[in-house]
Amino acid sequence: MFGRVPKKSDNTKFYEVLGVPKSASQDELKKAYKKAAIKNHPDKGGDPEKFKELAHAYEVLSDPEKRDIYDQYGEDALKEGMGGGGSSHNPFDIFESFFGGGAFGGGGSSRGRRQKRGEDVVHALKVSLEELYNGTAKKLSLSRNAICSKCKGKGSKSGASSRCYGCQGTGMKITTRQIGLGMIQQMQHVCPECRGSGEMISDRDRCPQCKGNKVTQEKKVLEVHIEKGMRDGQKITFEGQADEAPDTITGDIVFVLEQKKHPKFDRKFGDDLYVDHNLSLTEALCGFQFALTHLDGRQLLIKSNPGEVIKPGQYKAINDEGMPHHQRPFMKGKLVIQFHVIFPESGVFSPEQCRKIESILPMRPSKHLTDMELDDCEETTLHDVSAEEVKRRKERQHRHREAYDEDDDDDESAPRVQCAQQ
Repeated sequence: MFGRVPKKSDNTKFYEVLGVPKSASQDELKKAYKKAAIKNHPDKGGDPEKFKELAHAYEVLSDPEKRDIYDQYGEDALKEGMGGGGSSHNPFDIFESFFGGGAFGGGGSSRGRRQKRGEDVVHALKVSLEELYNGTAKKLSLSRNAICSKCKGKGSKSGASSRCYGCQGTGMKITTRQIGLGMIQQMQHVCPECRGSGEMISDRDRCPQCKGNKVTQEKKVLEVHIEKGMRDGQKITFEGQADEAPDTITGDIVFVLEQKKHPKFDRKFGDDLYVDHNLSLTEALCGFQFALTHLDGRQLLIKSNPGEVIKPGQYKAINDEGMPHHQRPFMKGKLVIQFHVIFPESGVFSPEQCRKIESILPMRPSKHLTDMELDDCEETTLHDVSAEEVKRRKERQHRHREAYDEDDDDDESAPRVQCAQQ
């Protein structure tokens, strides 16, 4: 070749890298490479340089022509161009030719699989019920990391970097300490010298714009469109807009809608709106009419039917006046009104007025007692009691009952004493 015979050089190194003898068959080479490559794969915390050496050794020895040249003349002959050995394939491509790109749960090409995905950035976005009803757009200014435009994410002026010697390019360091007799604890932490990048850039070669960090801070304005009928907890995603980083698939910015409490309306059961309204006793009995301001500013006239009596806690609904359906805003839920009847205070009516009211209202369902029956009764006095007090009394009774039941259980478990036989 080239009019001269190449000098002989080391022709055992590749066999030693794979841990096989020079007489190894192709099957033995494959098995040795598979085992060593999995052990030293960078994704599993292995040595990247060792992983490259394994790939290069297998690339040469698995090719009969290159192996023959290597066995006769050594590695230098390949570097000089004999057998086309001057170029080297991507070590990850060689690895994936065995495992299909899915050895560690990944898939696709070596570039896509080895790129890690950046974290998503999640923001809570408070919105009013009016905004969810009518729809709106909000412009939000955010800060994020962006790939340095000057060095294109290399961190250096020359575009080169060297492997960090503190972690051997892995980005992680392992420290051990003895915690007891024969017991050793291993701890893994980010390398402080390269801050987890696995690379070192000299001070003279650092990019003046990003100071070697590879990314710079930038302001970004996002316009968030809140569509009619969206719900509390619904997400609005901006794909690929989170922090950028070299060799990383940029994550998403996610806005999670957080509905603020409304002073009047409440959204329940999907797209139904609920509202409370107080009626006087006169309105409940004789009819009512009032205007209700809706979430879009419209005035709705709410009135009872002639002769209708509204009972305390009764519900009435108006179709198609609830929340719009998301992505189908022409369809709406119901507007449900719960009526609360406010009774007059004691002593408002005189005895004469009470008799007049009684003459108008239906007959009393309870029977009148005779004088003889009244003489047989003991007279009592009613007093006011709050619902909270009744609840507290029930809770106290419940606790006393539980304590009593526990005492009974203890008595049953105690040994019984029998009388001695005479």
